[in-house]
Amino acid sequence: MKIKLDDTWKKHLNHHINSEGFKNLVSFVKSEYQNHICYPKGGLIFSSLNNCKFENVKLVILGQDPYHNPNQANGLAFSVPKLIEKPPSLINIFKEIEQDLNIKYSASGDLMHWVRQGVLLLNSTLTVRKNNPGSHQNQGWEDFTDEIIKVISLKKRNVVFMLWGNYAKNKSKLIDHNKHLVLLSGHPSPLSANRGYWFGNNHFSKTNKYFKEKNIKEIKWS
Repeated sequence: MKIKLDDTWKKHLNHHINSEGFKNLVSFVKSEYQNHICYPKGGLIFSSLNNCKFENVKLVILGQDPYHNPNQANGLAFSVPKLIEKPPSLINIFKEIEQDLNIKYSASGDLMHWVRQGVLLLNSTLTVRKNNPGSHQNQGWEDFTDEIIKVISLKKRNVVFMLWGNYAKNKSKLIDHNKHLVLLSGHPSPLSANRGYWFGNNHFSKTNKYFKEKNIKEIKWS
């Protein structure tokens, strides 16, 4: 399995990529992919970064694990490939967009059109073993993705961070709130959403309002 990372990210993350911890992580991931079925496919592990260059990032949506069921994970947090049934969290994301912006519910769960507009759909852990959520946590991925958040916060301005659920909210401390907009809410999973912690957060309209104020091109969510 070859791990390829876009050069625009490499130059900002080189110090971490060359660390002992990251080398141990790569060894772990390679072993897991050789001995178990893991997701996403090897070539898609860094899809979120490779399709959204550092210079283009204007919004970060943070997930936790890739989907662990067959055919779902495509390397983008919350996204699934075209023609694959939308998972419950993604359905609730689309419902919130529909309510917030009066935009028609999306037929496809593939969020690549967001990524092309500068949305980094970053999972905190970039790989997982089939049917075993959390199986690749605490192996070094979190250190790597925390570094990504810190680098974005330090080297960019006026980025929006959407942090959904307690796990993502804990990353708030890595971000300079004076330079960036940090939006917090409950997670879009049914458990959280049905308790009233998700719907009505208006994150999507708040993001575009912020971008408009900063003369940054707004996101087309549909």
